Amino acid sequence: MPAATGSRGPLRTVLLAVIAVGLVLLGGGLAVAFGIGRETVPGADSVDAGFARDMSRHHLQGVEMANVALERSEDPEIRPLAFDISSIQTNQAGRMEGWLSLWDLPQSGGEVMAWMTDDGGHAGHSMDMGGMDMGEGTLMPGMATEEELAGLRELSGTAFDVEFLRLMIRHHQGGLEMAEYAAEHADVAAVRRLAATIADTQTAETTTMTDLLTERGGTPLPAP
Repeated sequence: MPAATGSRGPLRTVLLAVIAVGLVLLGGGLAVAFGIGRETVPGADSVDAGFARDMSRHHLQGVEMANVALERSEDPEIRPLAFDISSIQTNQAGRMEGWLSLWDLPQSGGEVMAWMTDDGGHAGHSMDMGGMDMGEGTLMPGMATEEELAGLRELSGTAFDVEFLRLMIRHHQGGLEMAEYAAEHADVAAVRRLAATIADTQTAETTTMTDLLTERGGTPLPAP
């Protein structure tokens, strides 16, 4: 019997060590969940929060247009492009909305793009938007009007594909400045990484869509 007891000693020690590590990890997870020991949460007027609010809204219109293309386009090159835009931007918008929820900040509200400053400092000195009223509900650069969206839904065939590409190219161009600004000035590393990914992806997609548009006899809309 003593020998058997002795043989269990090392195993018991190992199990206790594993349990201890597990409790430490669990405690760390709970600390993060309750905000204990976590980095300072971004404020409502920060670059991080402003980018998450505005870009998620910008993305959702891109998703809307892409879903219309999935319903109406029969072009074998347009449909996979629309699927990629819809799925990628839905995922990214969800991540940004999730951050706002985690930070206990509103999903909307405030002056559009006020977080983009002239000098790269803290938000508060909004960029010159040509005297535009940039309150909540204002269309951000590149976004389509309700009239443009209604007109898109009335088209079919190549005419639809051309107009979809024109609107989506402008949409991507309009969101690029926000993404590039956040990639450089956001405080949270995850926000900077996502913003850089958005900038890179939409730049590449814009090049692809411009080629597709040219092949179908269309010309881009004026850049926003």
